[in-house]
Amino acid sequence: MYFQKDHLGPGLHTYLKAEENGVGLDVQLLILEAGREAEFLEPEKESAFLLFCGDVTFSYEGLAREASRTSEFTGEASCLHVCKGVPVRLRARFRSEVYIQKAYNGAAFPAVFYGPADIQVQRAGASELEGTMRRDIKTVFDYENAPCSNMVVGEVLNFPGKWSSYPPHHHPQPEVYFYRFDKPQGFGVGFANGEVFKTGHNGFLQITGGFHSQAAAPGYALCYVWGIRHLPGDPWLKTRIDDPEHTWMLAPGAKFLEERA
Repeated sequence: MYFQKDHLGPGLHTYLKAEENGVGLDVQLLILEAGREAEFLEPEKESAFLLFCGDVTFSYEGLAREASRTSEFTGEASCLHVCKGVPVRLRARFRSEVYIQKAYNGAAFPAVFYGPADIQVQRAGASELEGTMRRDIKTVFDYENAPCSNMVVGEVLNFPGKWSSYPPHHHPQPEVYFYRFDKPQGFGVGFANGEVFKTGHNGFLQITGGFHSQAAAPGYALCYVWGIRHLPGDPWLKTRIDDPEHTWMLAPGAKFLEERA
């Protein structure tokens, strides 16, 4: 399932509710004007608040952490991760946009604030397939550094005209993608659930099965959040099952049509 919300104004915009889908995640976008704030308290769900852009003070458990980010394309994210029952207040110094993801989780664990220096960045694909799938894979938290969590949160910086999440692959755990382009008219393509979708700014893709991969149109940079929900007894452990039809291209010495001079 893919859908998009255009011309969003200030406020909380809900894309997905855990109670209403096969993914088991809440997905929301919060837009705060300068000087405005929003409060959250989830009695049954853990929550992650990832800063796309702006300047926000995150208040929780008697602490206050400030974070700023010019855009998703010029710096690393900051993200607050809290368990159920923890009140959170976000206050914007300037206009700010925050991605919010939640999952049911009965466990109690300490709140963690991930700053830009804490984001795990893998610069991938530059030497593969002639650079056509060069991208930056960014992990905020997964099972390795947050085994108490029932979900994973990260970003992918997909360079203009390049592919990511490629070769096509799948995993048993459901996943969501939330798309941001560096220009509002930017677009790309997403493959998931046996279908093909034109993707755009503030678009959302729910992945419940099948091989998936992404691409950005030439001239438009794409940054998308990837969120995965662990399955009971089967967490996502960087699980990746490549489509065997396309694994030949990763073999040493694989030959491709050369560009003409």
